[in-house]
Amino acid sequence: MTDLAEFGWNTFFTSQLEIDDFECGVPVRVMAVHRGAINIVGPGIEASIPPYRTDPDDVETSATVGDWLIVDDKTHRPRRLLKRRSLFKRRAAGTGREVQLIAANVDTLLIVTSCNADFNVARLERYLALALEAEVTPVIVLTKGDLCDDPKVYVDQAFALPSVHMVETLNALDPAEVKHLIPWCLSGQTVALVGSSGVGKSTLINTLTGHADVATQGIREDDAKGRHTTTGRAFHRMPSGGWLIDTPGMRELQLTDVQSGLDEVFSDIVELAQACRFSTCRHDTEPGCAVTAAIEAGELDVERLKRWRKLVAEEAYNTGSLAERRSRDKAFGKMIKRVIKDKKDFSGS
Repeated sequence: MTDLAEFGWNTFFTSQLEIDDFECGVPVRVMAVHRGAINIVGPGIEASIPPYRTDPDDVETSATVGDWLIVDDKTHRPRRLLKRRSLFKRRAAGTGREVQLIAANVDTLLIVTSCNADFNVARLERYLALALEAEVTPVIVLTKGDLCDDPKVYVDQAFALPSVHMVETLNALDPAEVKHLIPWCLSGQTVALVGSSGVGKSTLINTLTGHADVATQGIREDDAKGRHTTTGRAFHRMPSGGWLIDTPGMRELQLTDVQSGLDEVFSDIVELAQACRFSTCRHDTEPGCAVTAAIEAGELDVERLKRWRKLVAEEAYNTGSLAERRSRDKAFGKMIKRVIKDKKDFSGS
């Protein structure tokens, strides 16, 4: 398994292997996902195969970027999808309630923002909830610090969030400064980048990988927002030995199934709420509310409370809607199977 380790394989995946896997199967990693195919790579293997899903009724069992598959060593036909160490997902953009898989088996999430008008605390909290729910290490990367008067202003705002422990400020064009990220990009490590368009993600990828395969575009001068450059998720190999997953700029990151992640991001509010007189306290006008008391004492920012309320309500709604959708899909699948079975029984009688 030495060669596999270079692709991110470790004992977590080895423990899932079965006897048949050693006889006629081989582990491969999903490098890219397209509409009608997925690219897989492993020691001596590089191929494109049809998309794979373990359960036709459950989109979360679809192979996504970063996943490990056991495929037939001759035909490369998928045999099964290995259990994931981590999974990033969101509610797909639009009015539907579908879940969209972003990436699997990531070790570190580089949350990229810039030292200009794009810097947005609310967006950082969303990304942090995503990372912490997946038990992935979040690192805030502040780009374009060389273009602002005082980058420390943005650094302090990032560190003010209870769940932030690592912040790196750099010029994405400067290899010497980008080297500060190398400890998270060593051999066998998988890093994902998220951030809105125009913050320098593509430039950072080009510097980390040592080449300019990813197109870059400028930002709009009026609001510092960027144009979408990346249109799909794919792996990039870094000279340091790690793997980097780029993701499209996500302006609408709808959270789902991230309750524990939110609790960690807003741990200060969660801790205060435990001291409220009533367990059902809405932290509004109820007597004995520790949260409103903290606001009145200047210990808690009212805007942070508003952001917490918004994200908690959004997460509860999306998670509930997805659960209902899954239940309906499973019920529909069972009905179809029952109809097919009855039809066969009738034809055979």
